[in-house]
Amino acid sequence: MSHEPKQEPRRDFLKNAGGIGFLTLFAAAGVGLSPYLKSDTTKLLRPPAAVNEEDFLALCVKCGQCLQVCPYDSIRLADIATGHGIGTPYIEALDRGCYLCPLLPCVLACPSGALDHHVEDVKKVEMGIVAVRALDRCIAKTGGAVQKEHIDRLFAHAHTLSPEEQQSRNLGEGAKSNKRELEEAELIEAQKLEGKPCTLCADLCPLPNKEEAIRMVASKEGGMIPKILEACVGCGVCVEVCPTNVLEIQPRLSYADIY
Repeated sequence: MSHEPKQEPRRDFLKNAGGIGFLTLFAAAGVGLSPYLKSDTTKLLRPPAAVNEEDFLALCVKCGQCLQVCPYDSIRLADIATGHGIGTPYIEALDRGCYLCPLLPCVLACPSGALDHHVEDVKKVEMGIVAVRALDRCIAKTGGAVQKEHIDRLFAHAHTLSPEEQQSRNLGEGAKSNKRELEEAELIEAQKLEGKPCTLCADLCPLPNKEEAIRMVASKEGGMIPKILEACVGCGVCVEVCPTNVLEIQPRLSYADIY
């Protein structure tokens, strides 16, 4: 069966992101120079479709292409303070989760195979799993509502809004880049939940089948609590948007590992 109709927009994106020829040349030089690093007990949340950790550290040429094409600026490069695979990409979910772009531009931009190009479906990126760790802090369990400050902190995570726009929540005006349009769409959805019973984690999950990944269920003690389901891929968005740190990302683990 031909997959050409599906592949065409992916090829177009890759060309726009920097050019296939450049990335191929960079990969050829970088792989030869990159040392084979050993993973340690520290686990970082890697970008979507990352191969197993030791192969990832061996293959990653630290080029930063995945970081450059990420529309949400979710990807960082590890430094000395991180203490694990310096120069390799990772995601700090508390500050900015992965919003699972349908075309997976970070995967397309990877020149070395550290991010597996065979993965084309966001439902199969297998970044990790989310664990529910502190239900005593869950706003939904106590029947609390989403407050203005809970939404304000999400505005502060946006990279395309000025400090003034973050404070005023001034959305929808002026010329906008594709990146800005994506961030505004996320923030507009968040704003709709202000004043309502807290369901931020479940409602803002970026998976197209999010009800199969996270769901609000009744707690035995009263109120509602988040329940992580098997479709969770560990993107970390629910960890980012939760205002009270109820959820915790577990990189490289699967649903079966902790549930």
